[in-house]
Amino acid sequence: MQNATPYSSTRTRQLVITSMSIALVLVATMFINIKLPIAANGGLIHMGTAMLFLIAILFGPRTALIAGAVGMGLFDILMGYTIWAPGTIIARGLQGLIVGYIAWSGGRKGTNVAFNLIGMLASVPVMVAVYFVHEGIAFSSWVAPFGSITGNLIQNVVGILVAIPVGIALKKTRYFRQRG
Repeated sequence: MQNATPYSSTRTRQLVITSMSIALVLVATMFINIKLPIAANGGLIHMGTAMLFLIAILFGPRTALIAGAVGMGLFDILMGYTIWAPGTIIARGLQGLIVGYIAWSGGRKGTNVAFNLIGMLASVPVMVAVYFVHEGIAFSSWVAPFGSITGNLIQNVVGILVAIPVGIALKKTRYFRQRG
């Protein structure tokens, strides 16, 4: 039997981190949420967005893309929002990718609060646009999607307000200081 190489150990670690990230996004979306009463399709405020932002800051774009797409896509499928799953997979995957890419650009690895915030803010219009187009196609109406914009914006503001201070705190821990 061969000894594990550093490469296989790194791949295993990345697989575990990605799998746990998917689970964290799913659980945070599923169990910590509030349905907004602003319209029939007014949105759901959940901590999955904050978790997605944190994963992007802590682990980078690839892990965040997968965690957002799979974690929130699974939520839609498991909780009866299947019609939203295709839009969610695209919107939340792109959101994780954008936040992680900007937060980790220039070798920063999510350590610069300004770049983390810029990444989050840059991801919001993409998420809103993807959901708008998805809803317009899914419901054959380009008027109905306007009802979702407010909820999507609130969702992101809550995610940012949670992710920034938690990200700052986590980046100060020994685990992330060693890696960042």
